[in-house]
Amino acid sequence: MNSAPNDSDKGRVHIFDTTLRDGEQSPGISLNTSEKVEIAQQLARLGVDVIEAGFPITSPGDFEAVEQIARKVEGPVICGLARAQKGDIDAAWGAICDSERPRIHTFISTSDIHIEHQMRNSRDDVKVGARAAVAHAKSLCEDVEFSPMDATRADVEFTAEVCAIAVAEGATVVNIPDTVGYTTPEEYAEYFRRLYEFAPSLHDVELSVHCHDDLGLAVANSYAGLLAGARQVECAVNGIGERAGNCALEEIAMLLKVRGDAHGLHTGINSREIARTSRLVSRLTGYVVQPNKAIVGRNAFAHESGIHQDGVLKERSTFEIMDATEVGLDSNQIVLGKHSGRHALREALEKLGFVVEGEALNKAFSRFKEVADKKKQVTALDLEAIVSDEMRREDASYELVGFRVTAGSEIDPEASVEVALPDGGVGKGTAAGDGPVDSIFQAIRQATSVEAELREYQVAAVTGGEDALGQVTVVLRKDGASASGQGVATDILEASARAYVRAVSNLVADSAVKVADPDTATTP
Repeated sequence: MNSAPNDSDKGRVHIFDTTLRDGEQSPGISLNTSEKVEIAQQLARLGVDVIEAGFPITSPGDFEAVEQIARKVEGPVICGLARAQKGDIDAAWGAICDSERPRIHTFISTSDIHIEHQMRNSRDDVKVGARAAVAHAKSLCEDVEFSPMDATRADVEFTAEVCAIAVAEGATVVNIPDTVGYTTPEEYAEYFRRLYEFAPSLHDVELSVHCHDDLGLAVANSYAGLLAGARQVECAVNGIGERAGNCALEEIAMLLKVRGDAHGLHTGINSREIARTSRLVSRLTGYVVQPNKAIVGRNAFAHESGIHQDGVLKERSTFEIMDATEVGLDSNQIVLGKHSGRHALREALEKLGFVVEGEALNKAFSRFKEVADKKKQVTALDLEAIVSDEMRREDASYELVGFRVTAGSEIDPEASVEVALPDGGVGKGTAAGDGPVDSIFQAIRQATSVEAELREYQVAAVTGGEDALGQVTVVLRKDGASASGQGVATDILEASARAYVRAVSNLVADSAVKVADPDTATTP
């Protein structure tokens, strides 16, 4: 049975989310299996059609994450990426085979610059490789996607020939990637027109777009491809991805929703889940959403100009083309107080999409009470941050046990910390630094015996107000590998300590499972 998204509606655009594959390749992002499953489950609630869950051959950790997503996430097609090599394809199938709707996505480059300098073979080799890869993938899985990498810098006639080979071998989707963000909307649309001309068999399968944002044109190019006949768009939440990132899911989805009058296209996205999905991805990856980011930035529906404010107060449509509620940006309401009980917490969490029972609920309740005693009133955004923070704690091999800081105008800052270690012991450290935060980080280095370079330190408020929860992101680098960690607390020093320790956990775990393979560095 073909598990590809199927819709007789010619205007239906399928959303292929690659947050967990291309997005996770962003520098400093290192998600563990439970975090990836959490994001995948939210993507299913969002209504994406396909989740590209990872690149299984790259490491045991990535294989496990894709496998768990395939087993636990229902609804979307679950896709694994594979180079045009038998070992890659077998690994992808092994990871996704338990999904109700599996897909193998295999790729090979068709641009001469890649063929000559990266692959070091010939066009004939590419045709042979594409044929063998798709045929082998098809023998395992009914739903197969094929991508001619760097297509927009490749000869269109040769690319069409390779795509026709893929279709002949059973590919159900053919993706045309703008791998390095080089093309323009006009060029991309023309490229599709010529592909159809040179390879008429492409009319029999679904064409897809995958555009990078190196020139800031990822959404525009994706839109041009859809207008030219493609019916799948590959994108990532918050636009994360290699280099400058990918087409932003929230932007292309809302473009298709808001301007349906101009193009007649639509998706199955539940736009009310967009803001929540954006926040979750931002928290778990450590990639902060810029304030002026379209659709999900905190200023996306803010008005500073007096003229704008006057117009909006009189009639919102004067300066707003969509309502904040359409993307779920109205979720900062107060939902619980300090006297709320377990039952109220569980109900509130269920409304937010979290199913928490047993000991996990007890832990979440304990943390909620701790926050509520200090914050008095807890909003939906606070709950999201608290529960997400607790989930990360369960997967950490290192965890903050306690800390103490002395500082003042007449006192040199000093910090003492205790950290639970992977072997069950407790590491202790005391250090002085340039300030309270630096002192804490130096003490954690002593306690964990993990020396790493601090690359980024970011502080953000989960909500507004003087009693807002603080969310800290730390990015560490060691031996060429980067990893991030996040911490949430009403005390910014505590949040900083939590974030640093979790970055250490992720860095150590990532180093343990990563398989170095330079051939996997470049993907569609």
